[in-house]
Amino acid sequence: MDYDAIVTQALALLQREQRLAYRVLKLRLQLDDDLLEALKDDLIYAKKLAVEEEGRVLVWTGGTSSAPTTASPMPPPAPLDISPAQGEAAPIAPPTPEAERRQLTVLFCDLVDSTVLASQLDPEDLREVVRAYQEACAKVIARFEGHIAQYLGDGLLVYFGYPWRTKMTPSGPCGPGWGWWRP
Repeated sequence: MDYDAIVTQALALLQREQRLAYRVLKLRLQLDDDLLEALKDDLIYAKKLAVEEEGRVLVWTGGTSSAPTTASPMPPPAPLDISPAQGEAAPIAPPTPEAERRQLTVLFCDLVDSTVLASQLDPEDLREVVRAYQEACAKVIARFEGHIAQYLGDGLLVYFGYPWRTKMTPSGPCGPGWGWWRP
């Protein structure tokens, strides 16, 4: 599995579960020590999407968390300097957080006839087939600036236009569908 696919899978796991032990990451993604260190550096320091807890756990700090936040994302308003000659100041509305409206395209894809395939293959062989399929999909999705939101058995839930804005038109994400058919 290439590094981009590992990052995509790690982000999906971490975002879904919110907290992951490093040993669990190593087992689930089959990482060696060097890959785990590179992943930690990438998520904690470069992308700032996670923090380390007690040197053993990776904790999600990125968006779309279901966990309650204890700190407000907006800075507290600055104290007002009012001289006695000015009297009372008009109330100041807090600044609105930055938001943007964008086109989001959602794609779900899965392996055709996987139920039939599952009845014909040994579970370990089926797992390898599904992994190869997911890796091939991840490469095509990355090429079209997609984000794998979730792995669902032999299926993938993919977002285009999230978490990063793309310059692609709304029909542009149809490209990955054609990308799987190209030899």
